[in-house]
Amino acid sequence: MSTLIKQPHQKELFGHPVGLYVLFFTEMWERFSYYGMRAILVLYLVAQATGDNPGLGWTNGEALALYGWYTMLVYVASIPGGWIADKFLGQKQSVLYGGILLVAGHSILAVEQLWAFYTGLGLIIAGVGMLKPNISTMVGGLYKQGDIRRDKGFTIFYIGINVGAFLSSLIVGFVGEVYGWHYGFGLAGIGMAAGLIQYLAGLKYLKQVGNFLGSSENKIEKEAMKRPLTAIEKDRVIVLFISFLLVIVFWGAFEQAGGLMNIYASEKTNRILSFSLPFIGNEVPASWFQSLNAMFIIFLGTSVAGYWAKRKLKGKLSTGLFKMIVGLIIMGTGFFFMTAASMEFESEGASAMYWLVLAYLFHTVGELCISPVALSYITKLAPIKYASLMMGVYFAMTGFGNKLAGLLGEASEKLGELTIFTGIAVFCVGFGLLVMLFRTKLEKLTHGAEDDEHEMLEAEKYELADPDINN
Repeated sequence: MSTLIKQPHQKELFGHPVGLYVLFFTEMWERFSYYGMRAILVLYLVAQATGDNPGLGWTNGEALALYGWYTMLVYVASIPGGWIADKFLGQKQSVLYGGILLVAGHSILAVEQLWAFYTGLGLIIAGVGMLKPNISTMVGGLYKQGDIRRDKGFTIFYIGINVGAFLSSLIVGFVGEVYGWHYGFGLAGIGMAAGLIQYLAGLKYLKQVGNFLGSSENKIEKEAMKRPLTAIEKDRVIVLFISFLLVIVFWGAFEQAGGLMNIYASEKTNRILSFSLPFIGNEVPASWFQSLNAMFIIFLGTSVAGYWAKRKLKGKLSTGLFKMIVGLIIMGTGFFFMTAASMEFESEGASAMYWLVLAYLFHTVGELCISPVALSYITKLAPIKYASLMMGVYFAMTGFGNKLAGLLGEASEKLGELTIFTGIAVFCVGFGLLVMLFRTKLEKLTHGAEDDEHEMLEAEKYELADPDINN
């Protein structure tokens, strides 16, 4: 492998920098805590205020409204989090402080008091804002510009996210629903503490990334921090902001998972099995459906990434923008299965579990085409001086999508699930096709940011950690 492609002084494991796996496990535990709490948040809010496992007794609309605001603010906080990293702390220290805030936030949620509930949510919002954009930027910093491994590195990183999400939906969801909501919240805090300890232990493998750019020893970075944006950089920023529209629409639909689809699984899905499972009997906990997305990503993540890499090797269309458009269309198609579920509920009084499974399968394939690709796309197009800030803007757009998801969920109380699910499907597919019409013009504005990847792949005979890449 050429030293022109590898970053200097980086130890590697399975064809990627060891630092990738440090960030992998850090993000895995962060997502364990976040998705574990998310899996039971709405269910806790709508649970009756009396009984063996009391919740807050809110209406579905009230719960979905809070869910929308909370998930929006979690990601909008990435803008100040990215700005703080770029201007004051650097990404490495920002991730550390974010982890500390998250441990505090999830731990406070374990206290059975309303003040603790809101305080915990506030600390989690601040913690994710500090950690999320900066850890993703650090992943991109492990690879040189044009390194074909970068997209796959982000996919490996993304699998880490979903290992955490998969385990948390099962473990935290089960503990929260069966033993007590606050025990579930506390367990999420323990997971984040494990992630923080692992990050501190692995800092020795992250010496080359995440440092304060204002005092960088890299001449290119020093010059980029001082000069104004060039015309090419401005064009690339324009493309990024347009691609963020795809992000808002995607997450506005996708995040029905933690809200409307979560409640639908609890209230309108037949979750009775013909056999019994240890500890839970024959009724599947509603929160367990949250694990499907993560499970599919674990099994399909490398396959989808490998498919796109093979297309690029063969010279077929596989640009970041094209992948994102395809991802939105595939995800939107998955909502037609929820349309079928809603129709079955209206006629039978309950819908089968397989409709949710199929919907999550399509949502997952769509997510793999848009989310890790978008993270990589930003590190390719964003100006160096605004690297973390642009990553923060991306997560803010994710937040606006989450708020849109909450509004759509609230609207279902008046319009019904059938109308909402079908409307989401039609709009996502239609919007994706519309952006596809302008794809060529938009990609010209990237000024070849991705052009050298295929040439480098050909020159270096990269295997991308897949020995059959050329097959």
